[in-house]
Amino acid sequence: MADEATGATAGDTGSGSGSGQVRIGTVQSSSFSIGGSNNTNTVHTGGTGADTPGAEELLEAVRELRAALVRLPRGADRTALDAELDEAAGELEEAGEIRPGLPARLRGTLERWAPLVESVNAAAALGGLLASLGG
Repeated sequence: MADEATGATAGDTGSGSGSGQVRIGTVQSSSFSIGGSNNTNTVHTGGTGADTPGAEELLEAVRELRAALVRLPRGADRTALDAELDEAAGELEEAGEIRPGLPARLRGTLERWAPLVESVNAAAALGGLLASLGG
């Protein structure tokens, strides 16, 4: 079955060589899910400026990620990540708005600590909100 948005077909490897590669074209106003190692992360894309998350929604996503991290082993990496998320949450609570630079800092945090949060669905949810903020 072909996907109308991407032109991809079920089992399409992108190269036709059976290499196991998957090719995804443009995805607009859709949701998609990518998973491996029994982990599934869903990212919602598309929409208009009216769908841009506000400070409260972003704060809730940061809090959900912070809560999900409690299940991970404690170590220096997790302590540093916790501190970065706490700082972002504090800024959102204090300002009541998304200040310039905060989405970029949070994106950097997710990228920097990707090995630590890659299996945490809350990280994908926060990433989706940050993507809808652009930049």
